[in-house]
Amino acid sequence: MRRRRKTNEESDAVGNEAARDAEVSASRRRFAKTLAAAAFIAAPALAAKAQTPPSTAEPKAPPQPQPTPAQQPQGPPAPSPLALAYFEVARQRFGERLTPEQLEAVKRDLEGNVRTAERLRASKLKNSDEPDFVFEA
Repeated sequence: MRRRRKTNEESDAVGNEAARDAEVSASRRRFAKTLAAAAFIAAPALAAKAQTPPSTAEPKAPPQPQPTPAQQPQGPPAPSPLALAYFEVARQRFGERLTPEQLEAVKRDLEGNVRTAERLRASKLKNSDEPDFVFEA
């Protein structure tokens, strides 16, 4: 079976369809850009409106100030026995190479690490708790 060749009129009609499709896609593109711009412009206003609490008809009474007991200023807390043990190991191992100021800095750092570890151990996780993933592309 032999195929017939398209005439110029038929090929122009196909070209016109392509041009019409290009105009439609261009208008779709323009519509998408306009929609994105409108969302970009309206987002701060919507966010500000969402963050303001609804106004109430009755004014609230000012809060009564509670007297606070005078707290005595406390110095740094006493180091835990575990932090002292870690410090002794570090002092025995690296003591001759560190100055007294550096040894005190190591002692403070070890105490902070021990306190952080205690806080982590205190927070109990359920089996259903998932890890906190931070995904950045």
